[in-house]
Amino acid sequence: MTMSLFTGSVSRRAFLKKSAATAALLGAANNLLPHGALAASGPEVNVAKLGFIALTDASPLIIAREKGLFEKYDMPGVEILKQASWGATRDNLVLGSDGNGIDGAHILTPMPYLMTLGTITQNSLPMPMKILARLDLNGQGISVAQAYADLKVGTDASPLKEAFAKKKAEGAMAKVAVTFPGGTHDLWMRYWLASAGINPDQDVETIVVPPPQMVANMKVGTMDAFCVGEPWNAQLAAQGIGYSALTTGELWSNHPEKSFALRADFTEMYPKATEALLLAVMEAQQWCDLDTNKEEMADIVSKRAWFNVKKEDIVGRLKGEIDYGNGKSVTGSPHVMKFWRDAASFPFKSHDAWFLTENIRWGRVKPDTDVNALIAKVNGSDLWRSAAKSLGITNIPASDSRGVETFFDGKSFDPENPKAYLDSLTIKA
Repeated sequence: MTMSLFTGSVSRRAFLKKSAATAALLGAANNLLPHGALAASGPEVNVAKLGFIALTDASPLIIAREKGLFEKYDMPGVEILKQASWGATRDNLVLGSDGNGIDGAHILTPMPYLMTLGTITQNSLPMPMKILARLDLNGQGISVAQAYADLKVGTDASPLKEAFAKKKAEGAMAKVAVTFPGGTHDLWMRYWLASAGINPDQDVETIVVPPPQMVANMKVGTMDAFCVGEPWNAQLAAQGIGYSALTTGELWSNHPEKSFALRADFTEMYPKATEALLLAVMEAQQWCDLDTNKEEMADIVSKRAWFNVKKEDIVGRLKGEIDYGNGKSVTGSPHVMKFWRDAASFPFKSHDAWFLTENIRWGRVKPDTDVNALIAKVNGSDLWRSAAKSLGITNIPASDSRGVETFFDGKSFDPENPKAYLDSLTIKA
């Protein structure tokens, strides 16, 4: 049964019709209040459906639920619903909660852009989205099958070039798995391969596998390598099925990863509820980032209702203790997943520009796309800043740009000059 965003049986549309007569009055009242002053009248609705995939970087949504933070901000009816795949997340966002789908989600950062453009939706119909916060930095990995253990593959993927060429010559293309076309994991895998002279569109076959199914598929030999978030790289190494070539922070230190996004129509109809959701998630991010909370966090998210994995598969890498599964181990990794520190939560527009530029590189976004206009439409850095002020946060980033970013191979991305970055790349669509 479809759950209304309202208590009782009143639907969104019915509510909006009944509220039309008072809209001007409410608007005038809101203008008299400080932006973000939820206590004055409370959110317009107190129920929302948010999706997540079983990945460690979904933890802020889960912790907000488990620690009563949605209730704290007058949103007691928030549901956190497990999604089977990123494709299912997309489809349920298109449906919306009125269609028995979801209102928002823990999501791959490029997806709200691809949905807004209509490039990944049915019949290419645009589904406008709004990114409210980044959920984390770092914390993903690229893993390789045990068959390549003797090559000792790391940040340099070139040892795989000859092996993959040999497979191709024998008529069996090497397969690399990612979680969604054009998503973060797809882009990390492509960048890594291309930096070693391996063309991801010609020298390998790219397949799409949902994150929780990666390890099982590697076990039966479905793929030669995969890119996914934790805890699945750690689980693979623990089971001896393969090993981590690298954590993605080694490709790009403190890189952006997932986002918290809502349907744009939700944010437009319910601005106070939007801020309430954002406040709860931001407070949960701060909680998740405290080292003293990592054990408890792993306890909570490992449970059957959430990830249904061993706590041990989560907690080590969460603390920066990385067993790569190939004899290499690191403690105190600087590439640990970050939820709050180093401005992890702020949705820098410059990072969104990189994701869009990479999708232009690989032919998933048209090269004549007005990237700046699209980012202005989807990125909600203004909403984040407003929520941060409500939380009493003082160290708010002054700029929407983190500036020039440099990658492990020496390439640099200047958000003011994406073309120079694209021109510097040898392999592209």
